[in-house]
Amino acid sequence: MEKIRCALVDDKPLALDVLIDHISKMADLQISISTTNPMEALKMVMDGAIDLVFLDIQMPELSGLQFMKITPGKCKIILTTAYAEFALEGFEHDAIDYLLKPISFERFYKAVSKAKHFFHTPAKEIQMVALQAESPKGFIFVKTEYRLVKIDISDISYVEGMQNYVAIHTSSGKILSLLNIKKLEELLAGNGFIRVHRSYLLSLAKIDSVERSRIYIGEAVIPLGDSFRDAFFEAIESR
Repeated sequence: MEKIRCALVDDKPLALDVLIDHISKMADLQISISTTNPMEALKMVMDGAIDLVFLDIQMPELSGLQFMKITPGKCKIILTTAYAEFALEGFEHDAIDYLLKPISFERFYKAVSKAKHFFHTPAKEIQMVALQAESPKGFIFVKTEYRLVKIDISDISYVEGMQNYVAIHTSSGKILSLLNIKKLEELLAGNGFIRVHRSYLLSLAKIDSVERSRIYIGEAVIPLGDSFRDAFFEAIESR
């Protein structure tokens, strides 16, 4: 199995040292570049020499978010930051995860495990799992903070993945559940749902319109991630 080629980008050398130490414990990761200069890593990404970037959000020369806007679809990115509030916009640009400094090895390992799923699973399997031919179900039960709630699948418009829970948007309101979006993807398989972004799963039947990288369901505007684009439009054309 080929190693995942990594770039470490942070304007703080000590932060790079932490990542280097964590990666040294992972046999299937290799460091291609570790730098405080984001422009050096940017060139390697654009040349196709990097698979995964550990990217600091706040840097003076080129911010992590600017870096992501320049390199859509070129590599996978895990954000590193001291401020969780800055990570939200990163998810809009298909960041796999974010690591809050100081970064523990346990949390680092979890983020890398998510990344490996993208590299070691065929793209079609990742993107089309929600459209597999399983027996359609009329309803599901989801766990909220205090109880199990029955939801009619036909009422679900889309699912929004949060850090530790999901928001299930229905015709009657929003339901928060401790399930993760991957589990919801499995529960809704065979019912016309498809993953369109790392943080969004939606019902094709509820779509009102699509414009470039935006999907409109009622007043909601849902981002279409680059890595999910082909499977999404293929699913639309097959309906």
